[in-house]
Amino acid sequence: MSFIRLKMAIGGCLLLVLGFLVGSVFPQKYLPWSVETDIPQQYSRTDMMSTSTQTQDMETQTEDRALDVGEGSVSGSGLNPKENFHLLNTACSVLRAIQNRDYAALSGFIDAERGVTITPYSTVDTEQDLNFTPIQVKNFAKDQTRYTWGRMPGRGELIQLTVEEFMSGYLFGSDYTQAPRIGVDRVNIRGNALENVEEAYPGCRFVDFTFPGSGKNSAGQDWSSLKLVFAPGEQNWSLVGLIHSQWTA
Repeated sequence: MSFIRLKMAIGGCLLLVLGFLVGSVFPQKYLPWSVETDIPQQYSRTDMMSTSTQTQDMETQTEDRALDVGEGSVSGSGLNPKENFHLLNTACSVLRAIQNRDYAALSGFIDAERGVTITPYSTVDTEQDLNFTPIQVKNFAKDQTRYTWGRMPGRGELIQLTVEEFMSGYLFGSDYTQAPRIGVDRVNIRGNALENVEEAYPGCRFVDFTFPGSGKNSAGQDWSSLKLVFAPGEQNWSLVGLIHSQWTA
């Protein structure tokens, strides 16, 4: 019995030595079981704790969705313009922050200099669409201001709502964390309104989360989507645009 224990002890030591040698020769990023994710520099580790687990769940769910990938147009940054993992990872984290109305977390993804421009209906108008700084977004939860977000297409009526009313009725009127169709640098559905995300945000990339029309009682006219537009940084993606789209008469 003691001889068997001795063999087990020797075997355990050999495994430890082998593990040390592998870890020394091959950096962790080259090992098959390592996972690396980029987190925006202005987004603290504490803020990320509650979002990271939810994001992993969402990424797992994404495998069962339709994913359309277009051609990115990013250059001149430390990011690989053809790499979609970090872009999708960031987009999922942003969606979770919006879903949970975690504006402190959301503000951490917003470009500090450009802020985030919010478009209520497809066509981006950089002169008219509201733009918010990270600090303003961080304080959204207690902001009771009735902003004029734009006009309703075809009717011309002003969209005058508080942040929460706009989030619930427009920007996140559907739970886009469950969107069955995701487009990367590709507009999934085009309605009557002009889709000009590429022209409005040159050098940026976007992820389009879409609920296609059901086609049962609405002839497919009940589709809606939310586009998240990101500008490249040295290592991370910064949110610069949120575009809500849906069918309009």
